[in-house]
Amino acid sequence: MRQLVRILLLLFAFAVPWEYSLDLGEPVGNIARVLGLLVLAAAVPAMLLAGRMRRPGALQWLVLALFVWFCCSYFWTIEQAATLARLRGYFQVMMVVWLVWEFAETVEDLRDLLRAYVAGSWVLAILTVASLASPEAAGQIRFMAEGQDPNDVARFLDLGFPMAALLLDSESTAIGKLFAFGYLPVGLAGVLLTASRSGFLAALIALAGCGLLLARSRVRGWLAGAFALPAIAAGFWFLVPRETLERIITIPEQLQGGDLNYRLNIWQAGWQAFVRAPLFGCGAGTFVHAARLAPEDTAHNTLLSIGVEGGIVAAMLAGAIVAVCVWSLAEVRGPVRMALAAALLAWLVISLVATVEVSRSTWLLLALISIAGRMEAESPGALEHYFPQTIRSAAIEVGEVA
Repeated sequence: MRQLVRILLLLFAFAVPWEYSLDLGEPVGNIARVLGLLVLAAAVPAMLLAGRMRRPGALQWLVLALFVWFCCSYFWTIEQAATLARLRGYFQVMMVVWLVWEFAETVEDLRDLLRAYVAGSWVLAILTVASLASPEAAGQIRFMAEGQDPNDVARFLDLGFPMAALLLDSESTAIGKLFAFGYLPVGLAGVLLTASRSGFLAALIALAGCGLLLARSRVRGWLAGAFALPAIAAGFWFLVPRETLERIITIPEQLQGGDLNYRLNIWQAGWQAFVRAPLFGCGAGTFVHAARLAPEDTAHNTLLSIGVEGGIVAAMLAGAIVAVCVWSLAEVRGPVRMALAAALLAWLVISLVATVEVSRSTWLLLALISIAGRMEAESPGALEHYFPQTIRSAAIEVGEVA
C-alpha cells in the first residue's frame, strides 16, 4: 500500500508544473488536485495498515499551526465564503508537506521526486514553446501553455533549473543525463517566451545556482559548454519574438521608476488593509475584499497577502517556516544544499511580486527541503553518495556513451 502511495506521489509531483493545462472542470478540478486527493485517499489506509506514523518535524508542526490559524480566522473573517474556499485550497496544497515527509523514506525517493518535477517542467516548457504555433499566437508578445498564467509558467520552470542541475551526475544512463542537461536550454526558452520579468530575474538566480553546481565539472565540460553557447544564443534569438525580448529588457526601467505593472498601488491598498486589522487579519482569502480591489486582482506579494489575511501571527508563522527551511539546508552538505538553496532563493524573489502561498509548487519545494534535512540527519553522507560532489559534464558523458 505504501508503494502505491509513492507512485501516486510521483505522479502528483510530475503534474504540479503543468496542472492548469489539464483542468477537468468543476467539481473535479485540475490534474494535480485529482492526484493529490488520490494520494491522500491511499495514504490514510496505508498508515492505518502500518500502524505507525512518522514523528513530524518542525516544518510540519509550523505548517499545521499556520493552517489551524487560518481556520480560526473564519470566526472573524469579513467574507465567510471566500475564507471557506481558501481553507479548502490551503488544505489541498499544504498536505503535500506531510505526505512527502511520511512516505519519502530514502534518498532514492528524494531523487525520484526531483526527476518527477523536472519531467513535469519538461512538459510545461514544451507546451509553452508549442504555443508559438497556435492560431492565438498572432500578435501576442507573451506565450504560455494552455490554461496557464505566464508568470506562473515562468515560476514553475525556474524551480526546475537547480533540480535538473542536481540530477546531472546522479543519472547513470545517457538518456537520464540528456533529460537533466537538456532541460536547461528548453526551460530557459520557455521562461523567455512568457516575457515574465520577475520570472526572468528568478531564472537568473536559479541558473546562477546551476552554474555553481556545474563549476565542479571537468575542464573539457566547460569548454563544450562555451562552444555551445553561441548556438544556444542564436536559437533563442530566432525563437523568441523581438517584442517579447523588449518587454523583458524593461526590467531596469521598472525597478528605477516604474509602478511594477500597477503593483505599487496594490501594495499600498494592501498595507492600508493590514493596518486596519494588524493582529488577527481579515480572514483567509479576503485580501481583495479587505484592500477593496477588483475581484481578479491578487496581492502580488506573499508576505503582504498572508499578513492582511492572517495578521502578524500568520506572518510570523510564515517567516518561521522559511527560517526552518533555511536551517534544514544549513544542515545538508554537498550539491543538494546548493541546488535546493538556489531553488529557495529563486522562490523568495518570486514571492516578492507574486502570491505563491496558494501554489502546490511552493509546498512541494518546502517538503523536499525538509526531507533532505531529515535524511542528512538520519544517514550522514547518504545524500553525497547519490549526489556526488564532483558533477561532470552531462554533454560530454552523453557523447561518450553514444
